[in-house]
Amino acid sequence: MKRHTGQDKDKTSRWRLETQLVRGGTWRSELGETSEAMFMTSGYAYDCAEDAAARFAGDQEGYTYSRLRNPTAAMFEDRMALIEGAEVARSTATGMAAITHAMLSVVKAGDHVVSSRALFGSCRWVVETLLPRFGVESTLVDGTDNEAWKAAVRPNTTAFFLETPANPTLDVVDLQFVCDLAHENGALVVVDNVFATPVLQKPLQFGADIVAYSATKHIDGQGRVLGGCILTSEKILEEHVLPLIRNTGPNISPFNAWVMLKGLETLDMRVNKMCDNAEKVARALEDMNGFDWVRHPSLASFAQRDLALKQMSRGGTILAVQLPGGREQAFKFLNSLEIVDISNNIGDAKSLMTHPASTTHASVAEEARLELGITEGMLRLSVGLEHPDDLIEDLQQAADKAGVTG
Repeated sequence: MKRHTGQDKDKTSRWRLETQLVRGGTWRSELGETSEAMFMTSGYAYDCAEDAAARFAGDQEGYTYSRLRNPTAAMFEDRMALIEGAEVARSTATGMAAITHAMLSVVKAGDHVVSSRALFGSCRWVVETLLPRFGVESTLVDGTDNEAWKAAVRPNTTAFFLETPANPTLDVVDLQFVCDLAHENGALVVVDNVFATPVLQKPLQFGADIVAYSATKHIDGQGRVLGGCILTSEKILEEHVLPLIRNTGPNISPFNAWVMLKGLETLDMRVNKMCDNAEKVARALEDMNGFDWVRHPSLASFAQRDLALKQMSRGGTILAVQLPGGREQAFKFLNSLEIVDISNNIGDAKSLMTHPASTTHASVAEEARLELGITEGMLRLSVGLEHPDDLIEDLQQAADKAGVTG
């Protein structure tokens, strides 16, 4: 294959985001294809035995096995690293594969992890249930309380883990404070940045060591395939992440990586349009006056608005509401929707709404859910690309039918 300018880091780092999203990381073969090629292969052939030996020894550039790296996946990884501002990236089959391998790569038996308690349900399971099985202790803290992070640190703390804004509460963690605290104590920081996306927030700029994504969400953005990505420095990749993923094989398929590349081309436009819609929808929901509360970082009523907009360029595509009538009313609201789909996914071109207590956080104990503020009346809305007035009208009629307003 010949290299395209999308591989020249000196040039691509000077490109603006929109150009990086379309052209970053692109390779072209001798055929000169304009769209990235899809390499559906598990293995690679060599011209001679000496070439095979040289590649496995790392003395010759090239591929050996798609569990180690695949050209299509590599293009996706290079583009992700470019837009995130990371030195390197490695893709995975799912977002949870990215989170799990990022965490397992930086801890060992006898270590301690400090984590924000407001997390996606499966992420919380990794911290609370999986890591202790391997002798890694964990402490969950209120991520919005800087003093709580400080108080949780132990001599054997090796990693901090957080999600900001958090799923589904939208709690915001002070990235600069937590990263500085972790580094003062010799710990690494792993951030799940899925709600913010690399368009709105770049945790590495605040000192984070590893950023992980479920690419299934905004990066694909159209509900087609699963995927994940881990972004970090070359040093951390070589010393921590690569030995684990090389030998355990959580790889993304070439087809899914190709779909992600196509999704990245429109990521900036989609996310910004969805932010526009989310801001309008959030204000309209507040004006309905029937909800206990409406949360979106753009709202003046959002308690952490200043911090959120200091770390993020915009408030994001997700909002949350609480209905006064608990699960019965929440379900009636969901069942009355005509445009918005009932779905537990986020970041899709289509607007999606879910009841976290019975879906994404059903595995979290009821006491812990209530501690987080995930009540039976809480709903999470991922705002899509429909016309915002249609979304507002749909939410209004659902609220009327559910007895939230009027």
